[in-house]
Amino acid sequence: MTIYQILAIAVILVYMGIAAFVVYLAYLIIKALRKYVTSKEVREEKAVVRQSLAELLKEHRTRCRMTQEFVAEAIGVSRQAVSKWENGSADPSTSNLIALSELYEISAEDLLKNVARKHGTGKTPEKGEEELP
Repeated sequence: MTIYQILAIAVILVYMGIAAFVVYLAYLIIKALRKYVTSKEVREEKAVVRQSLAELLKEHRTRCRMTQEFVAEAIGVSRQAVSKWENGSADPSTSNLIALSELYEISAEDLLKNVARKHGTGKTPEKGEEELP
């Protein structure tokens, strides 16, 4: 075998490797798109829960007669962050959700139970659990 034949075989192997990589990449993209398409129900449910959390946060803030700016200063975030939480375009982090629940004098667990109950996504209270108003 000559050096040119060996180089030709090496080039062919490199091209075959590149082709295999492209096929595998296409496979991964198709798999991801299928998963996205089939997750429509989950995405819609998440949007409903996000909106209901936003509604509850605003409801509790107004019940406590607080402004968005006051809430923001009290928990150490921007007023825009509070606004995004209340219009549903963003969710508060766990630590911010806990701070909000303390500020609004409601437990984070009760706040999340109210979100689930409001849209029928939560379970019914078990024996001995208290039904929230």
